[in-house]
Amino acid sequence: MAQETADAVIVGAGAAGLMCAIEAGKRGRRVVVLEHSPWIARKILISGGGRCNFTNRHTTAENFVSRNPHFAKSALARYTPRDFIAMVERHGIAYHEKTLGQLFCDGAASEIVRMLEAECASAGVRIETACEVARIGQTHGGRFQLETSRGVFQCAALAIATGGLSIPKIGATPFGYAVARQFGLNTVECYPGLVPFTFGAAERQRFAGLAGVSADVTAGAAGHAFREKLLFTHLGLSGPAILQVSSYWRAGEYVEIDLLPGVDFAAALAACRAAGARTEVRTVLARYLPKRLADRWCQVPGVSPAVVALSDREVAAMAAGLHAWRVQPAGTEGYAKAEVTGGGVDTGELSSKTMECRDVPGLYFIGEVVDVTGQLGGFNFQWAWASGAAAGRAL
Repeated sequence: MAQETADAVIVGAGAAGLMCAIEAGKRGRRVVVLEHSPWIARKILISGGGRCNFTNRHTTAENFVSRNPHFAKSALARYTPRDFIAMVERHGIAYHEKTLGQLFCDGAASEIVRMLEAECASAGVRIETACEVARIGQTHGGRFQLETSRGVFQCAALAIATGGLSIPKIGATPFGYAVARQFGLNTVECYPGLVPFTFGAAERQRFAGLAGVSADVTAGAAGHAFREKLLFTHLGLSGPAILQVSSYWRAGEYVEIDLLPGVDFAAALAACRAAGARTEVRTVLARYLPKRLADRWCQVPGVSPAVVALSDREVAAMAAGLHAWRVQPAGTEGYAKAEVTGGGVDTGELSSKTMECRDVPGLYFIGEVVDVTGQLGGFNFQWAWASGAAAGRAL
């Protein structure tokens, strides 16, 4: 079997792996990127509805979930959204800000992939696709040796950028975690992040037929709350607000949802009652929520159809139920629908400055495989660029 030597081998041609390769190549390193799929950067291509939400202008360490909330600070400070935007602008890619600092391509996500390919080519990086890594070991001299379907590669530095478990249909595997365990590293239990919730039987029956209905809400879990859209699905709840809180929620816990943020619904009912009109509760509620949802909410037994018939206690109870709807999800839609994987390689095993393993010199873990998970809105890509750059500048 053919054998070759490189300064650095990067396993995984996604966002983090390609950025790492670019930065290392710029420093004159001989870099080979190995990708098991026939295509590179598949997650980039499907992101942002095909337009790639490639970063967020407002990125801070507070936008990430990790056992060590400070770990991401160093890498994020040294490769900022402005740095990546500069690359995008240098390549003439048009983009726009959607909401809350989220930047998207005006055209297609493929423009970002072509940009990264061009940067790799300029830096002398070689990318091998459809290359399966069968085994990783170390020589007596401490170099890493990778046995692959394209031959044997030896290198002084090895970066694992294989991503997490989310979206297995595009090739997600647990490979990176297996490598971490092989070298004795601790991992934090993985879970699907940025993922829709499923209802239990009772709530699925109560809200059946509302798939596609959305509302502006505030959703919270574990002390974190987000005001964005909620979407009813055939299985439960989705939409940006739900995806955000899903990364903080754990099985058996409740999610609290304010269906009427910024609205004093008790006051609205009281005003209507004082006017003496025979208005139904659902009519008042439909001023603030989609009519289908308002009608369904008011089908709960015990809700008086006319506002004037409500007692003070009923007004207060109805308002409280809408402003603090407590949902205990049956679960989530899992890795198949999760946008990211929470957990991963324990940050305590890595240098926050270089992403190198503290006890295995020359071995680096970057991107989603690490226990750093971004909120929705371009943050996970910024972590990929920043952690990849940190390692690329060091290996």
